[in-house]
Amino acid sequence: MNFSKLVLIALIFSLFFVSCTNDDTNEDTPLGSYDNGFLILNQGGFGHNDASISYVSSDFSIAQNDIFSVVNPSITLGDTGQDVGFNNEFAYIVLNASNKIEIVNRYTLKSIATINSGLKNPRYIAFANGKGYVTNWGDGTVATDDYVAVIDLSTNKVSSSIPVVEGPEKIIVNSGKLYVAHKGGFNYGNKISVIDAASNAVSTTITVGDIPENMEIKDGTLWVSCAGNPSYVSAPLTETAGKIVKVSLATNTVTSTIAYSDATKHLSNLVLNGNDVYYTIGSDIYKMSASATALPTTSAFSTTAQGVYGVYSFAVHGSHIYVGDAGDYEHNGKVYVYALTSPSIGTLEKTFSVGVIPAGFYFND
Repeated sequence: MNFSKLVLIALIFSLFFVSCTNDDTNEDTPLGSYDNGFLILNQGGFGHNDASISYVSSDFSIAQNDIFSVVNPSITLGDTGQDVGFNNEFAYIVLNASNKIEIVNRYTLKSIATINSGLKNPRYIAFANGKGYVTNWGDGTVATDDYVAVIDLSTNKVSSSIPVVEGPEKIIVNSGKLYVAHKGGFNYGNKISVIDAASNAVSTTITVGDIPENMEIKDGTLWVSCAGNPSYVSAPLTETAGKIVKVSLATNTVTSTIAYSDATKHLSNLVLNGNDVYYTIGSDIYKMSASATALPTTSAFSTTAQGVYGVYSFAVHGSHIYVGDAGDYEHNGKVYVYALTSPSIGTLEKTFSVGVIPAGFYFND
């Protein structure tokens, strides 16, 4: 074969290789080191300034702790990680005891900005109408200073605040309205506030069950899991059972309630996944149909074999169930990954050691 033919063949091959390589890259261009996986917010010990972020890849082949510090070695994340909110390519990390929000690129974890004024005891964050909304307890011992901070996302500053009843926690968005669950702060709440994002004002308040913790939206209905008052409440309050309350988003009225008759059963960690509903009681995982009219009396499986005293954080994603175990609340916690589908539901698939008190899962895929 002469030299000219060799050159021609080499040129054709190189063009073919470049073309295929470019096509493959365009189909799956990495957004950063921490896409195609999930972030775990580790709360850290209160007053210890040791909140952190862990990362696990979707195929579980990569796990890395303290990634915020790895990417931003000159910045301390802060004290008591409470929540992470995704908005486009940004992640807003709420630090409760530090009274600040760290903003990073959600795929690279590179620091973008810090919001450190206008927040007091910040809890959870959501986004609507081009703004951020952060629930704040204010002074936990004062019942009348609680509010939702409104963040101007163009300047990353708190632009105003919306007064609400005591103990605002989880916040969820639907069609320009924000629904805020009031656990009650240091007291015991039973309300949902509805905020109009256009006017930044509370339009109505809905009474649900005692200690509303988690909210999900499905088919025009707001699902609210209420833990119920704990055993240590003081008179005139009494211990009350956990329940799930459904609220019509069209009318903002309660349409149904299903509850336990046993006042010692306190449910938590509500997740809707397709037509199934999941929640936890202590170390047990419960599953029921979204059309069920009664709460199940037996659990789908238990995490006690892994030594879990109580499920601290919980998620259902893809074909897996994720459980965060805070352990002794002082040393590194664990994350357990279980099979979701029957008949192997609850089969332990993976275990990861993470930071102190794994508080939430945030899927970045």
